[in-house]
Amino acid sequence: MAFISITYGLFLLGVLLIYWSQRSSSWRLWVLLIASLLFYSSLQIQYIPLLLLVVWLNFYLGQKIAVNTSPGSHLNNNHLSNEEWLMAQELWNQQRLRLLWLGIGLNIICLVSFKYVPFILTNISAPLNLPVAREGASWISDRLIAPLGLSFFVFECIAYLIDVYRGAPATRQGLQFATYKLFFPKLISGPITRYHQFASEFKDIQFPSFDRLSEGLWLIASGAVKKALLADRIGIFVDLCFGNLERAGSGDLWLAIFAYGLQLYLDFSGYVDIARGSAILMGFNLPENFNFPYFSTSIADFWRRWHITLGDWIRNYLYFPLGGSRKGLGRTCLNLFVVMLIIGIWHGAAWGFVVWGGLHGLALVVHRLTQTLSERFAWLKGWWQTGFGVLMAWAITQWMVFMSWIFFRLPNLKQAGFVIQNLWGQPADVQFAENVYLTAFGLERFEFTLLLVIVALFMAGVYGIYRGLKLQLNWPLKLLLVPLCLYAVWLLAPEGGLPYIYFDF
Repeated sequence: MAFISITYGLFLLGVLLIYWSQRSSSWRLWVLLIASLLFYSSLQIQYIPLLLLVVWLNFYLGQKIAVNTSPGSHLNNNHLSNEEWLMAQELWNQQRLRLLWLGIGLNIICLVSFKYVPFILTNISAPLNLPVAREGASWISDRLIAPLGLSFFVFECIAYLIDVYRGAPATRQGLQFATYKLFFPKLISGPITRYHQFASEFKDIQFPSFDRLSEGLWLIASGAVKKALLADRIGIFVDLCFGNLERAGSGDLWLAIFAYGLQLYLDFSGYVDIARGSAILMGFNLPENFNFPYFSTSIADFWRRWHITLGDWIRNYLYFPLGGSRKGLGRTCLNLFVVMLIIGIWHGAAWGFVVWGGLHGLALVVHRLTQTLSERFAWLKGWWQTGFGVLMAWAITQWMVFMSWIFFRLPNLKQAGFVIQNLWGQPADVQFAENVYLTAFGLERFEFTLLLVIVALFMAGVYGIYRGLKLQLNWPLKLLLVPLCLYAVWLLAPEGGLPYIYFDF
């Protein structure tokens, strides 16, 4: 069941009618849980038992980790000396830590088993001369498809266990925890949401105000426009170009890189908009995941604006535990690089994702070093704050981001290397322009390029209105635009559409 479909619209409408007809909060939770199971069953029903098992394991481990750490709660003898009390406390904390690592390990094993085993077997087969490993990798790849949303699912579970270990209360309401984990708007591609933030809204669910209803509908409609009208149309060109690398010219490759950056943003942010809009109609607020990332002026700022919930997860559960920036400049740079390598690996089992993560790690290291120098030299800090300095910082940041998208879109290093080698001086096949631009879009290359520039300028205009002028659409105008947007999607969206890019992650 795709978000942009009449089926999903009817499904959401039916869920809302049943959901809001229930006065009991527990019955509403049951409605959401059953609806979420039906939603996922329409995509991969075979993995429902696995998801339920993972939910139960993390629910159970969370309770065990959260057992009162006072020794009197788990020792029969309440008359302990101070020394005995401290020793018992230390032993109990060690047990809680072992339970935490058990939970993290089980979640990671689940993720690795489905996403990375073929990659690992393939890469050990050659150096160890194990043809059986390569055969096993091929066998697994042909027969095993990773559950949709598994990476997001696992990251939320790990965050919950760590939060409980750090002192947050563990839930004793299995229904509530299962509903949070399987909540269908965020189940496949996030945004990554913490349990305690989500559960706080269970306590006081109220029917949305008229303003909130219009906001939810507007997010759904604008998300559909981003995905179906823009991302899918741009994606057709990207697929044609990157699918015919030998025939594409240098100009076509540059255009495809730019187009893919737009497609990825519009595709993923469109999904999140629909997810957030659906949640608002049910009385929940999912966190924002994008904040105009292509207008950031540093790579650090980019990661505060791109996939915001993933960045928050990385900072709280990886970067800070590794030491963050508290252990000197050298350790800080190492932590940044390691964290981004993990981000790259999380996105997929291919060397291209490792390179992509490594490039962003290096960029963050360079930014940190530049920032340190700027703090020491007032003239350098002042220069970066001038208009020309800001413009250059933005250009350098976006050049790095878009160039690294090559490895993200083409995780096969041979293909990515081919693109980089042919970015200059490569003529296009004589029929390439006709087949890609004229046949597929009815446009010349210049006209297609102009359309992409218009899309980018429109994004810049929206950014200027929202961030510069601090203006937003009022709810009557949003309600007026909702049917127009949905009608435009129904009328103009490419038939069939393209799958959401982040479904692969």
